[in-house]
Amino acid sequence: MTRLMTALFAAVAVALSSAAASAQENQGTAEQRAACTPDAFRLCSAYIPDPSGVEACLRQRKSDLSEGCKAVFEHAAAVSVRGR
Repeated sequence: MTRLMTALFAAVAVALSSAAASAQENQGTAEQRAACTPDAFRLCSAYIPDPSGVEACLRQRKSDLSEGCKAVFEHAAAVSVRGR
């Protein structure tokens, strides 16, 4: 189970880093990872340990995300739009 948690943590971190637009946000904060890790397990466990798969799954299941994880993706989208 520890290997699975480590793999999930890494997958969520990579997913969050690719969702963030600016270089400072590319790593995802501990709070962002904490907000989305439970959703990744609950909704997207079939994609673990593939970070791109987890991110795509979370994006597809946006309406099912917890409020905290939904806010992470909404913030990343807002930063991406401002960066254009």
